This record gives sequence, structure tokens and C-alpha cells, in this order.
Amino acid sequence: MIVRYESWGAWVKLEETAALVALDQDGARAAGLDGEDAWSLPGGGPSAPVEVHLAVTGKCAAGCEGCYLDARPDGEEPPQETLLARLDALAAQGVFTVAFGGGEPITRDDLGELAVAARARGLTPVLTTSGLGLSDARVARLDAFAQVNVSYDGAGEAYASVRGFDGARAAEAAIERLARAGVTVGVNVVLTRQSFPHLEETIRRARALGAREAQLLRYKPAGRAATLDYLARRLSVAQVDAFVPTLRAIAAEHACDEGAFHVRVDCALVPFLSGDASLAADALARFGVFGCEAGDRLAAMRVDGKSAPCSFAPPADDAELARWRAYAAAPDEPCASCTLRPVCKGGCKVVSSFVDERHGPDPECPRVRAHRRASAS
Repeated sequence: MIVRYESWGAWVKLEETAALVALDQDGARAAGLDGEDAWSLPGGGPSAPVEVHLAVTGKCAAGCEGCYLDARPDGEEPPQETLLARLDALAAQGVFTVAFGGGEPITRDDLGELAVAARARGLTPVLTTSGLGLSDARVARLDAFAQVNVSYDGAGEAYASVRGFDGARAAEAAIERLARAGVTVGVNVVLTRQSFPHLEETIRRARALGAREAQLLRYKPAGRAATLDYLARRLSVAQVDAFVPTLRAIAAEHACDEGAFHVRVDCALVPFLSGDASLAADALARFGVFGCEAGDRLAAMRVDGKSAPCSFAPPADDAELARWRAYAAAPDEPCASCTLRPVCKGGCKVVSSFVDERHGPDPECPRVRAHRRASAS
């Protein structure tokens, strides 16, 4: 196992399964770990990100309408030696997981070599791809990745409503190829006003194709999506209110089936959980549900080498990163009194920065909406 001591305890990665466990000081001692030097230091947050999203190319020919990075066919692509140096730096910081993204990563002929290099440095590599152009030959070079997630927003019309073109068949073929090759495969499903009605059907289809996990992603106003069109594509108020009941229905359906299949939500969707008073922060934390970790446990390294709080945020220096963290420490109402505050941390800063032009309460959160209605009356 790999251990990274923190002032509060230790992160422990089990190499055989790549599982990451957080132990407090008592738990670490019970496991025979001694972090007294680190435990004597002040502070309570992580000393470095746990996961970093690494853009390995800015090239992509798909032209998705809402691409959060504005990737293009002639995008920048760092040479291999540059990316190896970036992996060295991440390993030296004590990062555990490196998520390879783009652009479209599979356009790189050396993608498999980069995954092997990440593992050699003690990093767990995972990958996100559109699946476009993912041949059997390319799949064979991806066996060093712990998991490959294919962007799949539904069949036909549902996919096209998010991306602006129908690439569903290519994504489905990629899921099947990866599963057939024994690669652990998941799907990333972007939730928009148009794709949400098809969500349950989309997950059934993804699982039937061989996916073992569905990661639900909130549509965010970044890159080509940072326009007024965002307001027409984001989930409606009724859909946000239906989010938790829909999750419960999906969980009930798939929990009863044979075989392991998991549904995860990205950190930006956590504010929508506040609509259900039965959900408690400590229970969510035990299941690994956390809100905005940008600039804290999560970071991104752009294709130009600049660091950002998350994949959807612009580059940030230390002062800007501190600003991202500050709201979670001292939020406005209704976040300050919200029972989910310890995990939500105020919601998505990308959304609040776009809609309200400041870091503040997530304007699409059910609790924030109710608070603003009450304040206006």
C-alpha cells in the first residue's frame, strides 16, 4: 500500500484494488502506521490534491457544442517528455489518481505508454474518451488504465441534444469493445434539460453494453458552453427537484440485479441533494459523496501546463486558489446553516461565477432558490 500522511491522519491507497481510504490518527495507529511528524503540524486539509485531471492533448475533431475546453482539431498537444515531467511532478506531490483527458486522448499513439509511465510512478491512471475512432487496436493499448469512461449521454436524440451531433453509435461500439477486451469501462452522462428525461433508459442501455459504472455530470457553463444558451440547457427547476427521486429509482433498479454496477454523481450535482431532508452529511461522506473539491482534493493541469482548480475552471495562482477555498470556510446563507454544508461546500463555483458573477451560493440549489424566494417576498 501507499501512504500519505496528513495532519488529521493518513490517506492509504491499496495498490491491488486502487481503493483509497482516509484514516484518522487513531485509525492509522490501529493499522500500524506512524505519522507523528505530520500529525504535529497545524492545518486540516490535504497537503496536495488526491486526484488531478491531466489534459494530454487539446486536439479533438468532434466539435461538441458544449465542450468545456473548446477543444479543436488543431489544438495544442504536448510532447511525451513534457507529459512525463508533469507525471513526475504529480507523483512528487503525493497525488494518487491521474485522470487523462483532452481534447480527445485516444488521438495520441503513446497514450498506453503514458498510462504505464503513470503506474510506474505510483499513480493510478484513468481515462475519459468520446469513443470516436476507438478501434480494437487502440483498445489493446489501454490495458494499463484502471478504468476507461466513455462519454455517453443516451441513444440518438438524447446524445445529439448534448453534443450537437449523433455520436451515440460510436460511443456504444466503444463501450462494447472495451468490455469485450476486459477493460473496466464506465460512462459519463451529461445531464441537460434534454437528456435528463432519458436518464433511466440511458443507464440501462450502458449497462447492457458492458459498462460497470455511470458517472452523472452536471452541464456547466465553461468553454463553448459559457453562453446564454446555457440557461436553456441546464436542468429545469422541476428536473432539479426530481433529481433525488430519480437517483433513488435508478439505485433501486440496479441494486437488485446480479453483477456490480455503480452510479456516481459529480461534485457539482451535490447541491441538488439538499432537496431531500432525509439525507445527512455524515452518511453521504461515508459513501464518498463530496461537493466542490476544486483547488483542494481536486486539481487540473491544462494542456499548456497551467494549474486550475478543476477541469472547468480557468488557470489560477495561489491567491485565486485561496479564494476558491475561502467560500467553503465562511459561506453566506443559506449555505452557512445548511446541514449538507460539510460535504456540499456551497456548490459549483463555475456555475455561481457565471450566473451570479461571484463565488457564492449555488444559484440552482433547491435550498438557495427557496431562500432567495423568501428574501424577495
